[in-house]
Amino acid sequence: CIDWTPFFLTWELRGRYPEIFEDSLVGSEARKLFEDAQIILRHIVDEKLLVARGVIGLYPANAVGDDIEVYDENDPDRVQVVLHTLRQQHGGGPEGSGKKHPNLSLADYLAPKKSGFKDYLGGFAVTIHGAVALARGYERQHDDYHAIMVKALADRLAEAFAERIHERVRKEFWGYAKSENLTSYELIRERYVGIRPAPGYPASPDHTEKKGLFTLLGAWEAVGLQLTENYAVTPPSSVSGLYFSHPQSRYFGIGKVLFDQAQDYANRKGMALQEVERWLAANLAYDPVPT
Repeated sequence: CIDWTPFFLTWELRGRYPEIFEDSLVGSEARKLFEDAQIILRHIVDEKLLVARGVIGLYPANAVGDDIEVYDENDPDRVQVVLHTLRQQHGGGPEGSGKKHPNLSLADYLAPKKSGFKDYLGGFAVTIHGAVALARGYERQHDDYHAIMVKALADRLAEAFAERIHERVRKEFWGYAKSENLTSYELIRERYVGIRPAPGYPASPDHTEKKGLFTLLGAWEAVGLQLTENYAVTPPSSVSGLYFSHPQSRYFGIGKVLFDQAQDYANRKGMALQEVERWLAANLAYDPVPT
């Protein structure tokens, strides 16, 4: 389940694995890095130097406008957490194509509450413990190469762990794709049904939504994750997000946010507009009024 392509980007080598090995400019360097990585990875496995921990959850949920209400399995009327989504502000296809597409929101992939249909949403958080301490050990020996290598491998292992858990969710735990039979290449290329978007990424750029997700999962106690005041996750080699099973679900970016949506989003979150603007600064289509 390891996607090696981003590993080479850590070393500023561009190219897709395994084709990168045949590149006339960076091929030999990429192959040497890969061989070194295999040696260190084998050492990590043999000595049990890193520990993977993860938590998943599947919950009754429905869309209420652009919000997602997540309910208690044992008390369907009790809302555990409300997750907030943003909606695309552009509906056109490629310029000149004449095509239109819906202004998507992640909430669209769940049945509306008013439909009376009981839908489900998943969540996950996975992490690799021990990489920071292992890298620091190399740094104390002034071995920056191996320190960077360990961090890069831990990132790849976290993503691979997330990929493997998602596969088991689809085929076993949720079971909406029990007959799925994909190769490793197809897994890495996300040829499966469903998506796992993460807070802070294009479809959900607000990092503060991690708090609701972590609360739902009990991620602090379950896997030892922490959120900094800027909502960065520690340990750093961690991946978290939501699971959607809708057969038409796909990844997208919300694009730029206009003032009216920022105001609506602030109202829904019960957060000051200025605070919302701070977290969505890179996505705003307007200049906020200075405070």
